[in-house]
Amino acid sequence: MILFPNAKINLGLNIVEKRADGFHNIETVFYPIKINDSLEVIEATETKFNVHGVDIPGNVKDNICLKAYELLKHDFDLPAIEVHLLKNIPVGAGLGGGSADGSFMLKLLNQKFELGLTVQQLQNYARQLGSDCAFFIENKPVFAFGKGDEFVEQEVNLDTYYLVLVKPAIHVSTADAYGGCLPSKPQTSLQMLLHLPVAEWKALVMNDFESTVFPKYPEIRAIKEHLYNNGALYASMSGSGSSVFGIFHSPVQLPELGKIHKVFYGV
Repeated sequence: MILFPNAKINLGLNIVEKRADGFHNIETVFYPIKINDSLEVIEATETKFNVHGVDIPGNVKDNICLKAYELLKHDFDLPAIEVHLLKNIPVGAGLGGGSADGSFMLKLLNQKFELGLTVQQLQNYARQLGSDCAFFIENKPVFAFGKGDEFVEQEVNLDTYYLVLVKPAIHVSTADAYGGCLPSKPQTSLQMLLHLPVAEWKALVMNDFESTVFPKYPEIRAIKEHLYNNGALYASMSGSGSSVFGIFHSPVQLPELGKIHKVFYGV
């Protein structure tokens, strides 16, 4: 059985407060986009994990797909499996690629082995894998709050627009992105701001991580400026970076960016 985990972007991101457990409460809107990995599971005599495509840092044995398998295996009599992951979603880009792989693994195992888990049960398992993992269970636009794992449905549809995403060869650690951030509650809820026309988002919808990431990595700031200079209605870094997306009225080509960065069109 094969599923195709997809990436997400953040439409705005506010760091609201620091929690007693060391995490931060945030407010953001997760929006799924059309950049996909490929995830296949086959029954086997022993469990194996194979990864191809984009290199994933760290020990393969620690991959989130295997963590998802072990999480369910603890509660269900799952057989040994062979996993094939074709990685296409950029790593360390603020696109939730790892989270998507883990969550889609839960969904895939639930379907393949007919475990009968509900959406809510799958979300509860996904929350044990990471803060934004639960989003990928239903995989539709949501306003996310708390650690990023509590959701309410958000009415926002970008189907009539053209999205361009740029991934520079820069890895921004989440710890670096949070360093120096000053949490504060926004004056106007992001939920309300995203009901405005996209052309009005530029002055109002912010990603708080940009205030710490851009001074350290001016190349990322330059990508955002280039998107605006070429007609983007709205442009922003996604999550804690390093990818930047632009929303356009119609298709564009940006060859200058393509010479030095990975560019995805029409995502």
